[in-house]
Amino acid sequence: MARSVLFSLVFYGGTIGAAVLAPITALFGRRAIRRFGSDWLAFHGWCARVLLRIERRVEGTMPAGAVLYAAKHQSMYETIELAAMLGAPAVLVKRELSRIPLWGWAAVRWGVIPVDRAGSAAALREMVRGTHTALAEGRSILIFPEGTRVPVGEAPPLRSGFAGLYRQLGIPVVPIALDSGRLCPRGRFVKRAGVVTFRFGETIPPGLPRREAEARVHAAINALE
Repeated sequence: MARSVLFSLVFYGGTIGAAVLAPITALFGRRAIRRFGSDWLAFHGWCARVLLRIERRVEGTMPAGAVLYAAKHQSMYETIELAAMLGAPAVLVKRELSRIPLWGWAAVRWGVIPVDRAGSAAALREMVRGTHTALAEGRSILIFPEGTRVPVGEAPPLRSGFAGLYRQLGIPVVPIALDSGRLCPRGRFVKRAGVVTFRFGETIPPGLPRREAEARVHAAINALE
């Protein structure tokens, strides 16, 4: 309990300050806001390691070049740690986050891609445009294809947006399994010390039939369940 309280005070206190400074930093261009964002990602990693005593273990190989990363989602922990581990990829996030005053604008300048989870055709086209822009900059794409945080042991089907993105981008997919929910359970304030495993699965080539691609990604991201 004490470690969780301390983490909340330090990390969220620092994040409030960062949220105030981020829009100002974004005025100086994308290079400035990305450097600022990298510092904030590193700050979270420090807080997790030192205050919560949560370490990370990486299994498998992170490929070179721009790919589509598809990851399991069990807690806030991996949304930040993966952004740091993968070299600031373009992260697909729910549109509501991009509408937070000032911070949302800065986040879009950093490179997140807002997604309308209603999944309309227009929303898919907008999402694809954003991902093509990121790929042109040499950045990978990070998506959580199950759509939301899920408790340990649950494996809901992939959202339809993944198949559309896979077909439109035509790039390899690297699935990522993880088990952060053991230490940072959804809806629980108290977090446990320990090791979070990130397992990079076998690269899935582009151009597969939809059902095969979805089945392979679904199995790989749930490999630690």
